[in-house]
Amino acid sequence: MGEANRPRQAQLREHVTDAITSAVVDELVESGFARMSMDAVARRARVGKAAIYRRWSSKQDMVEHVVAELGWTSVPVPDNGTLADDVTAYVTHATAFREDLRVTRVIADLGAEAMRNPGLARSFYDALREPRRAAGTAMLRKAIERGELPADLDTDLALDCLVGLTYARPQTLTASGGLADPYPSQRLVEVILTALAACRR
Repeated sequence: MGEANRPRQAQLREHVTDAITSAVVDELVESGFARMSMDAVARRARVGKAAIYRRWSSKQDMVEHVVAELGWTSVPVPDNGTLADDVTAYVTHATAFREDLRVTRVIADLGAEAMRNPGLARSFYDALREPRRAAGTAMLRKAIERGELPADLDTDLALDCLVGLTYARPQTLTASGGLADPYPSQRLVEVILTALAACRR
């Protein structure tokens, strides 16, 4: 009987985890990290608080896990043969965040909270900032190998230009809580290419 019940039990556990994950995102959107409570998540997910603590030891641990699991950290490394095409693909991926205002609000809230919370700041960096910079670094190295960027490229400065210009606008909220109007993608690509060419040591 134990063997027969395991697949069913696993499905139930997965269902509960999915419900909690959804509730965490809803609470982050509506209340923000600082005001969100484990009790509120449990009520929204319609589970006992013990079900949450069996999975995560704290609110911060829960949020860090949820952010990682939702795939917001996945940043593909473009490899289209030219720097211009790679930057275009990088920008396209970033602007996909605009399709979900909820994601943008959560990231904005966690970014602000990270300024006051060193532990969350480290996790926020690892989950969101580092993958963007890692993908950018790989892209820039390919461009240097192709001779499209100088060998003495100041990589840190180039990454600040690439990541900052690419992700800042798609994640910018207006005073009314909506998304800022996007820059035309081609114009943004041209600005980034110009900036990268100037990032020499």
